[in-house]
Amino acid sequence: MKIILGLLLLVSLVFSAVDLNTASFDELVELKGIGKKKAKKILKYRKKHCFESVKELKKVKGIGKKKAKKIMKKNKGKIEVSECED
Repeated sequence: MKIILGLLLLVSLVFSAVDLNTASFDELVELKGIGKKKAKKILKYRKKHCFESVKELKKVKGIGKKKAKKIMKKNKGKIEVSECED
């Protein structure tokens, strides 16, 4: 039974989208093209700014336009952005 629950959890993590506004450090690191350093920078950016679209990744210091495009392409359909709270 534990094995089945573990597999279900793993499958849900693999197929669920990562929300830039709520994702944990570990969730961000699981995305292709985002390592520990970029994940930390995303979290730092998120403390002051709310992501209104995935394209805003380019505004994160150290990522820029080219890297943001690569990250979005590698993770197509795996990154989302929830509504910003006022």
